[in-house]
Amino acid sequence: MTVHQRTIVVDGLTTGFLEAGDGEPVVLLHGGEFGADAEVAWEHTIAALATRYRVVAPDQLGYGRTAKVVDFVHGRRMRIRHVARLCDALGIEAAAFVGNSMGAVNLLVDAASPVPLLPARRIVAICGGGEILRNEHVDALYDYDATLPAMRRLVAALFHDPAYAADDGYVARRFASSTAPGAWEAIAAARFRRPGAPAGGGSAEPDYARIRPPTLFVEGGADKLKPPGWAKDLAVRVPHGRGVVVDGAGHCPQIERPGVVNDLLLDFLGEP
Repeated sequence: MTVHQRTIVVDGLTTGFLEAGDGEPVVLLHGGEFGADAEVAWEHTIAALATRYRVVAPDQLGYGRTAKVVDFVHGRRMRIRHVARLCDALGIEAAAFVGNSMGAVNLLVDAASPVPLLPARRIVAICGGGEILRNEHVDALYDYDATLPAMRRLVAALFHDPAYAADDGYVARRFASSTAPGAWEAIAAARFRRPGAPAGGGSAEPDYARIRPPTLFVEGGADKLKPPGWAKDLAVRVPHGRGVVVDGAGHCPQIERPGVVNDLLLDFLGEP
């Protein structure tokens, strides 16, 4: 299966994305950690889904090959709007959306809003939504200072398997993405806000009861960043929600346990 690297201009902003397959569209949204991008997040997912679907995986604003935009107030809404405009440009009128971490949170916030921007017919939230713990692993994500040792700590926080943090090549790959011109500034800006502005770009905890598309919450059984049981807790708050736990996986189960997650996605997306 050939995965194509493409670039398009959306509202004047260069936007990189990966695309593969044919059929009903599935849009994949990566996480918000430093060093994230579509390829890193979904390299084990795209080909599996593309056997049945048209898969589009954008680099969100500030990440990968997409424009580095600094915004201290509307970061979340800005990224949601950008993905919606990308869908318009690609002729995607309805799609299944799969998000990891920040990507999942953005999907849930949008779906719970009075007028959602994203044309979501199904949602999969992988390790996104609900509570984030306060511990040294979360600190490793938020306190990243664009050094290799800090990236190694960040990678250790994301994964259950210590082999990822011990892999110099993998750490260097994420480090290179995190230190591309403008990347640190664009991502760091989302962690700050103008004095007096609400946290999270104006987004409080979403009203999950407003989410109408069928929604699957995927929990990493060994996630260091989220409390155990969060997926089940959120699933009961969504009218058509369900939760599942992937054992032996941290905050990115689609990377750490791709075979398990791909089967979950294909089963859920293929339901009538």
